[in-house]
Amino acid sequence: MAAIRTQPRSARPRASRVPTRLPWWAVALPAVAFAGLLALVADPAHAAAPVPAQPLDELLGRLTELLPRLLSHLL
Repeated sequence: MAAIRTQPRSARPRASRVPTRLPWWAVALPAVAFAGLLALVADPAHAAAPVPAQPLDELLGRLTELLPRLLSHLL
């Protein structure tokens, strides 16, 4: 004979629906690390020949402009 369960399957605790907020450094540190590594990879000083402006340079410029705004909103 099979064993009979005494507790229903939904006896697990439910996840709370309380919104959680990340600390400011949980967003800022990875963003700064990403921007720093991207700047190291895109360093034009080590290029063999001069190359016209690339989309990566534009992206880095926009990131450096938007990062302070993002941090000011988070703080």
